[in-house]
Amino acid sequence: MTRPGHSSPHTFLGAAGNRLAADMFGETGRAVLLLHGGGQTRHAWRATGARIAQAGMVAVAVDQRGHGDSEWIADGAYAFADFAADATAVAQAIRARTGAAPIAIGASLGGIASLLAAGRARARGEGAPFSALVLVDITPRVDPDGVAKVRGFMRTHAEDGFATIEQAAEAVAAYLPHRPRPRSHEGLKKNLRLHPDGRWRWHWDPRFLAGPRAVGSDLGIEQELAAAARGLVIPTLLVRGKSSELVQEAHAKEFLALVPHAHYADVSGARHMVAGDENDVFAAAILKFLNGLERQP
Repeated sequence: MTRPGHSSPHTFLGAAGNRLAADMFGETGRAVLLLHGGGQTRHAWRATGARIAQAGMVAVAVDQRGHGDSEWIADGAYAFADFAADATAVAQAIRARTGAAPIAIGASLGGIASLLAAGRARARGEGAPFSALVLVDITPRVDPDGVAKVRGFMRTHAEDGFATIEQAAEAVAAYLPHRPRPRSHEGLKKNLRLHPDGRWRWHWDPRFLAGPRAVGSDLGIEQELAAAARGLVIPTLLVRGKSSELVQEAHAKEFLALVPHAHYADVSGARHMVAGDENDVFAAAILKFLNGLERQP
């Protein structure tokens, strides 16, 4: 039996037969699939997963392809479509185990993957892979300068890495000056990998940003995501960081015009990484939405 706040390890297969590492919080109840942002790992969801389990549901936090303990892809396939295909594969596996499609909560890259998966399933005439969708600080149109800033940080030290974890902590603190420094580096350590040359590097495949099929290489993705949003009929929640570098208020309004039935939460004090900036407020917003789904017939 899993203790409260603790998780059990699981493995899923992605669309290409690629191994995906996951943690499961809780044992019974509605399944909630947690998909992290680019450059993160499943550990970004630890506090959220525990809160979902405490609310009587099962949270499944997955390391997306090329991230964390999941398999790096031999041919460097890291386009948005590839992540969407994995999200569909995991959702199908969860449905096969539980008998119901999971709720998807996707942050940034995870939100793009979820929305794209829902849109492509609809285009194929298939049932929705998810029973509900929560998008965390991501919309079909985002601020290009914000995207450039995020990718710029990810590219810095991607190849040369860091001599120590303390050096990595300094880089993160410079990038996120608004966030209090943690007392321990253990959380950051989960996002790093010690290489044979003694350097610590981010826990994701560098080809994710610079490979032959890098993230964001999909042509016409903004239009496809807008069409996917327009076609959503499942319960939907958009959570935005009020100080987000990527999703401005105008982008949120555009999304809500595309999805009139969607709920909306604007988290004050949070930037793009909403859960990391204001986890308590973020968790309250998603639990309010999830508990509302539980009360639906």
